[in-house]
Amino acid sequence: MQECSKAEGAEVSSGRAVSGLEGSGDLGVPGDAESGSTEEERRVRANAREYNEKFQYASNCIKTSKYNIVTFLPVNLFEQFQEVANTYFLFLLILQLIPQISSLSWFTTIVPLVLVLTITAVKDATDDYFRHKSDNQVNNRQSQVLIGGVLRQEQWMNVRVGDIIKLENNQFVAQADLLLLSSSEPHGLCYIETAELDGETNMKVRQAIPVTAELGDTSQLARFDGEVICEPPNNKLDKFGGTLYWKENKYPLSNQNMLLRGCVLRNTEWCFGLVIFAGPDTKLMQNSGRTKFKRTSIDRLMNTLVLWIFGFLVCMGVILAIGNAIWEHEVGICFQIYLPWDEGVHSAFFSGFLSFWSYIIILNTVVPISLYVSVEVIRLGHSYFINWDKKMYCAKRRTPAEARTTTLNEELGQVEYIFSDKTGTLTQNIMVFSKCSVNGHSYGDVQDMLGHKAELGERPEPVDFSFNPLADPRFQFWDPSLLEAVKLGDLHVHEFFRLLSLCHTVMSEEKSEGELFYKAQSPDEGALVTAARNFGFVFRSRTPKTITVQELGQAVTYQLLAILDFNNIRKRMSVIVRSPEGKIRLYCKGADTILLERLHPLNQDLASVTTDHLNEYAGEGLRTLVLAYKDLEESYYKDWSERLHRAGSAPEAREDHLARLYDEVEHDMMLLGATAIEDKLQQGVPETIAILTLANIKIWVLTGDKQETAVNIGYSCKMLTDDMTEVFVVTGHTVLEVREELRKAREKMMDASRSVCNGFSYQEKLSSKLTSVLEAIAGEYALVINGHSLAHALEADMEVEFLETACACKAVICCRVTPLQKAQVVELVKKYKKAVTLAIGDGANDVSMIKTAHIGVGISGQEGIQAVLASDYSFSQFKFLQRLLLVHGRWSYLRMCKFLCYFFYKNFAFTMVHFWFGFFCGFSAQTVYDQYFITLYNIVYTSLPVLAMGVFDQDVPEQRSMEYPKLYEPGQLNLLFNKREFFICIAQGIYTSILMFFIPYGVFADATRDDGAQLADYQSFAVTVATSLVIVVSVQIGLDTGFWTAINHFFIWGSLAAYFAILFTMHSDGLFRMFPNQFRFVGNAQNTLAQPTVWLTIALTAVVCIVPVVAFRFLKLDLKPELSDTVRYTQLVRKKQKAQHRCMRHAGRAGSRRSGYAFSHQEGFGELIMSGKNMRLSSLALSSFAPRPSASWIDTLRKKKGCEGSSASSPSGAADKTLRV
Repeated sequence: MQECSKAEGAEVSSGRAVSGLEGSGDLGVPGDAESGSTEEERRVRANAREYNEKFQYASNCIKTSKYNIVTFLPVNLFEQFQEVANTYFLFLLILQLIPQISSLSWFTTIVPLVLVLTITAVKDATDDYFRHKSDNQVNNRQSQVLIGGVLRQEQWMNVRVGDIIKLENNQFVAQADLLLLSSSEPHGLCYIETAELDGETNMKVRQAIPVTAELGDTSQLARFDGEVICEPPNNKLDKFGGTLYWKENKYPLSNQNMLLRGCVLRNTEWCFGLVIFAGPDTKLMQNSGRTKFKRTSIDRLMNTLVLWIFGFLVCMGVILAIGNAIWEHEVGICFQIYLPWDEGVHSAFFSGFLSFWSYIIILNTVVPISLYVSVEVIRLGHSYFINWDKKMYCAKRRTPAEARTTTLNEELGQVEYIFSDKTGTLTQNIMVFSKCSVNGHSYGDVQDMLGHKAELGERPEPVDFSFNPLADPRFQFWDPSLLEAVKLGDLHVHEFFRLLSLCHTVMSEEKSEGELFYKAQSPDEGALVTAARNFGFVFRSRTPKTITVQELGQAVTYQLLAILDFNNIRKRMSVIVRSPEGKIRLYCKGADTILLERLHPLNQDLASVTTDHLNEYAGEGLRTLVLAYKDLEESYYKDWSERLHRAGSAPEAREDHLARLYDEVEHDMMLLGATAIEDKLQQGVPETIAILTLANIKIWVLTGDKQETAVNIGYSCKMLTDDMTEVFVVTGHTVLEVREELRKAREKMMDASRSVCNGFSYQEKLSSKLTSVLEAIAGEYALVINGHSLAHALEADMEVEFLETACACKAVICCRVTPLQKAQVVELVKKYKKAVTLAIGDGANDVSMIKTAHIGVGISGQEGIQAVLASDYSFSQFKFLQRLLLVHGRWSYLRMCKFLCYFFYKNFAFTMVHFWFGFFCGFSAQTVYDQYFITLYNIVYTSLPVLAMGVFDQDVPEQRSMEYPKLYEPGQLNLLFNKREFFICIAQGIYTSILMFFIPYGVFADATRDDGAQLADYQSFAVTVATSLVIVVSVQIGLDTGFWTAINHFFIWGSLAAYFAILFTMHSDGLFRMFPNQFRFVGNAQNTLAQPTVWLTIALTAVVCIVPVVAFRFLKLDLKPELSDTVRYTQLVRKKQKAQHRCMRHAGRAGSRRSGYAFSHQEGFGELIMSGKNMRLSSLALSSFAPRPSASWIDTLRKKKGCEGSSASSPSGAADKTLRV
């Protein structure tokens, strides 16, 4: 068995360069080939594992775990000592074992070090356990593999290149990239959905090559021994080149024959495929990119600060070492009789050298060993808060939010750019027939008793379709007047739904009487046919030459004469049918901008009214579509049909000839009305985007879907509005075109804000922190750019221009982008803006983007887990992103910053006392505190209170965090913890240490006990300073705590109590009796703290340390309050008032019309239907089916796919005309 493929962070991750290899190599005659280090071509023989295994192709076994039982301890310790801090403290431990330089016992360092290593090891072991568990779950998934002529349930990890796999309907192609061999559909057809790959929800067609399409049973497939020679693994999702060699013949292979990992089998009962690429070699994984180790900006700053602190420690050690050398040379030399130098010390210089290392040991607490483990504990707590948040729990899917990493929480409070996928992230992938306009009358609005438009919550019961036994029970419509018009025999309404039931490429399947299943190529077309079905015009079945519709209970069969197929240039589709009465009629539906100019001039008034309805629908974010018809004379149709047949057989310019004939017949049509389909957004998407925008977060949509669809969703989400100054659309196909379009966009923005620009030149080189006067322009702009244009814009010589233009816009939408382009856009912003980025998506096509961004969020959708597995955080709905950032993210950033400020403060206040004491003890490396206090200070006396603050603290409640998005900005500007704040904390710590040492020192110089004895002795001084320190830092943590919980109270006062309990215990008689050599100062603490002078000294020290801090904070609050201070004050003032909730203003959009029909449709289905290839023989009316030359519809599909066109003009007038039936 081959070894498992390594993967990190996702289900599988590629170990090769993600760019892949260009070209497919020379595809020669099959034969034996030795495997090289670089794969130039791939050879795969069906049902021949031994042959394929010699090439050592990647298997499907994945391994994301890092350890096993044997390797855990050595590998984990090696990894932990990669941390500079851990290595530093190991070095200190070694120094402490040298008697000549150590003035502290070894346990003062080893106890904290072992504690830190143990906690980290337990955390790593827990994480790796879950990785093992996840690996086993994925590797043990079951697949149906053909082995020895029998289908067997095989574990996923055992699937190999060359195996033949069976897939069933609605099953994910999760194992590998497959060559389609045969299927349950005629001619080896197979329907797939590729939303996980390219974001498109419309169905696509794949077809097996004819020679294998006949291999329908396992016995035939078991004998199949064809060999495929094809391109090596690469990341090109839309291209595949190869050749199948079988029975001394060769057959060309293309992408139309491939089922890529990540797609879903739809409307196909079963299919068989040959594994070509497995595991990390699949195109999906080649697009996933490498897993990057993510560190927060605070992590990077902490590492820098620790290095600075270490440098400061060395400086203090040098100063004290020099002081020791001078003191020994000037003073110590005079006391050699009773203070001799240690053995081996023969000069003052060498004494200073040893003193340097002694002070490095004593002052080492200024470099906090517990800092990193404390940070991890706090982050772990924040992660659990996210996991436990019931307001981010989706009851419908039973999916909670999940923090899949514990290292990025505070960076959630610093996000400036969000990169979002569209399909499945912003939308639900559910199309709903919402409204329509028929003969100038709009249907779909529900009115209350007073005739006003009812709100959503006030809607009555939906329309009752029980009269129709074939109605889809899932369909809902809220306006009963449309059904009444159908029942009353309104001819316009009847013809409206008749068009919807005839003009489409939907396939119908009736598994049992009255139980219809529609196989729609696009979800919006399925919604339209379903609407007609429920209103009494039921599409029942079709053959290549007929369509059968049940109209209000009566079966009517229309002769299908022609399908004028959709493409991106036409943006419309038509059918020509002959009714049972013999009348020939053309039915057309398409984009309003296209159809309105093709109407008969008599429809001007009706077109004007319908245009108003279209504007209203578009303003609500609905996908609009115009319907029209035209009666054709028999003689004209006969002549046109002959010309169409000749054009279809033309050897050259076939598409151009057909387009002209289509355009000819689709003129002077009569307007029927318009439809409005709701591409249902996820709940709360517009509100979430609006709130995040107020928080100064820029949102870019990166989608693989078509431009029109993405723009339509942009308006629905309120990212794009008619209030915007301009929406720039970049569609250039060459470098020069793209550069020119970007230049024109910048010029327009600059012209609007010329006073701001002051002659800014775009040719200037920008600094690493990209700043531009463009970002200060007046007005709101948006940028829409296509994938082919983006490819040029991301080139090295144009990327800065593109980024400048995009960052000046309020909204950016990138359409038709590949997974790697998504990652490149994110990387571009990271590179130049130095801003925290967040990528959110739900599909495998988003994995690369999620891995590249600072923070990756996966939407746990109904299908697919690739995005979730690669993400740092996951939840089920986009709206939860608002809470994740504005509440959890902001709190995490606030808590981490307050924790770090206090942590550095308390450590400097503690350690610097030793520095001052050195000047009064002959620089002898004598400590102020006893060694037990030094050991327990950071792990017992002060650890829990600061952890409680770091885990539970809040400045404002969660409701206020959501209500005031501007509270988020301090994190974006990195105001709460930076180098300036660090130096302020250090200064406060040094100030506290000075008072902590010199006030007791001054008092003890002349103080006496109650019995008149001298108070000043070393142990009494140590107890006084230590007690003052613990009290001062405890009061300080109380002042820093903004949100008190029972845990905060318990930890703060409990730590004080623990200090005194341990202090009295260490100076007790009982401990002295057990360990007389360790605890010699019996009763010292009791005697010292019994003196009023000592308590007055402690009180004075505490007051002098704390009062300036309190005074400064009061002045700052009064003179320069922050927004959070204002919010807290407002909260106190309104404490007894009812909370006021802001309502989002729902504003309609006027003046923009967009058709959503064609955007998710794909060309080629009309020709496919007319050819009958997708129909079973049992459903064909053979008597009326005239054979026609077998044109390659797939070739046509491939040639025309991707053609983009733009055609917009003002609608021509049309007048209402009596409908002729």
